[in-house]
Amino acid sequence: MAQVMARQVRFGAVPEVKQSILKDLDDSGLVAAFLAGEKRAFTELADRYHVRLVNFVYRTTGDRERAEDLVQETFIRVYRHLHRFDQTKKFSTWVYTIASNLAKNELRNRSRNPLVLFQMMRNSWESDQRPLEWEDNTYRPDDLFRKRHLQQLVEQAVSELPEHHRQVFMLRELEGKTYEEIADITGCNLGTVKSRLNRARNSFANVIEPRLG
Repeated sequence: MAQVMARQVRFGAVPEVKQSILKDLDDSGLVAAFLAGEKRAFTELADRYHVRLVNFVYRTTGDRERAEDLVQETFIRVYRHLHRFDQTKKFSTWVYTIASNLAKNELRNRSRNPLVLFQMMRNSWESDQRPLEWEDNTYRPDDLFRKRHLQQLVEQAVSELPEHHRQVFMLRELEGKTYEEIADITGCNLGTVKSRLNRARNSFANVIEPRLG
């Protein structure tokens, strides 16, 4: 149904799409609907990616309020330039690339202020805002304490990775992106992505292993 609807939208056969149908469309269908004049399709796209992008940018910058601002700027750029988007590509890769570039610019600007950089590196993630699942009610309280302690160690170890290693590590290990998607988002070739990810994993292991004793 969603694929049929998307084709109808592309050819202008549907002047107005019901909200329930919009939710069933995939990203490419929503892009086509928006370009055909269905403005609510953009709202659906934004709702679909807002939380994920805020979490991604937050983990990159360490500032949730600033992450919200940068994601808002991301969607402003998407809205302005969606007509230029190559619809043979994945929308998710494109929107993550825009958010990633804005986050990198933010870090570059912050690097001139040592105090702000220090505050950014604290990276106090909220447990209910990550895709990894840490809590399990079947564990005893002492088990949960150890899991929370491990969570803190992981967060600290990730925050100590160099920026270009931390970015690919988060995209792969926390966001579940493929190597190809990471390459598109970071603007690196596959070899560089794999090399950085391998070094990030090794660095992460070296940092966290002594703290697990």
